Amino acid sequence: MTSAQWARLSQDLFNAAMAAYIAAMVGYFHYLVFRKRPAWIAARGLAVVGVGAHTASVVSRGIAAGRVPWGNMYEYSSLLALLVVAGYLVIVEGRYKVRTLGGFVLAFSVLTMGIAAVRLRVPPGPLVPALNSYWIKIHVVAAIVGSSLFALGGGVLTILYLVQDARERREAATLAAQAPPPIMGGASIDTDPDAPPHFEAGGDDPAAGTTPVPRALLPPAAVLDRMAYRTIAFAFPIWTFAVIAGAIWAENAWGRYWGWDPKETWSFITWVIYAGYLHARSTAGWKGRKAAVLALVGFASLLVTYYAVNLFIVGLHSYAGVP
Repeated sequence: MTSAQWARLSQDLFNAAMAAYIAAMVGYFHYLVFRKRPAWIAARGLAVVGVGAHTASVVSRGIAAGRVPWGNMYEYSSLLALLVVAGYLVIVEGRYKVRTLGGFVLAFSVLTMGIAAVRLRVPPGPLVPALNSYWIKIHVVAAIVGSSLFALGGGVLTILYLVQDARERREAATLAAQAPPPIMGGASIDTDPDAPPHFEAGGDDPAAGTTPVPRALLPPAAVLDRMAYRTIAFAFPIWTFAVIAGAIWAENAWGRYWGWDPKETWSFITWVIYAGYLHARSTAGWKGRKAAVLALVGFASLLVTYYAVNLFIVGLHSYAGVP
């Protein structure tokens, strides 16, 4: 096959993956509302098919370009969307056995792919000279993996936590207002939103032997908070390595480790925010909404690091809109 044929195949597979993700997203939202197991099975199957087609698209793109397939923003975005879906399937459904969040994760990936297809698409070609280094296989890979995990934990899971936490607080306030006062020192109603007694730690459905309660669309806020925290904690050392590797690459390319270029500055700001988030949780006991807000600030900084710096701010990393 010629390079043009490989490029065409990569584009067709990209479109097929996006179609599979959209169908899977619809299936996951159907399962979220109606809890029909066949809907979840079909949605997960479509997501897996999408990951397979997406992986083949990335590989085909690399063959067409004759290099690693993450040399510009279009390719970076495509791989980021792929890793977010794969991370969800492995971490959220595989590790935590939570099946109700797939629609939101796939919506994020579909949006990322849509922006890439409309705004960032470029034909495959050789790397610009500044990127023609073996460090692109080290620094950029670490940055993509870290970004995808931050997007999953600091973005999707944290937003869903805040939504569910607000719902649980409203329900707890309503129950407290309706409950009679304790008699003779009896126990009052437990309104702690971080201690859901009706759910397994990581499941979607009530634990066996507990009192039946109205089914919530989302898992308990405490479960979402825990998943977000652990995902961010896993991503942080990867992002740290990406920043360090970028500094070493900068010394090789420009003769200095750090120059406060806009991309370097915002990458460091993102690192500081998530370092503060992890420090606050481990030493000051932060959890819940305060920690979630800080995680969202870190995610916003990540978006600035990727989109705003690459597209709108002139710097050493601004060549051809590359990451």
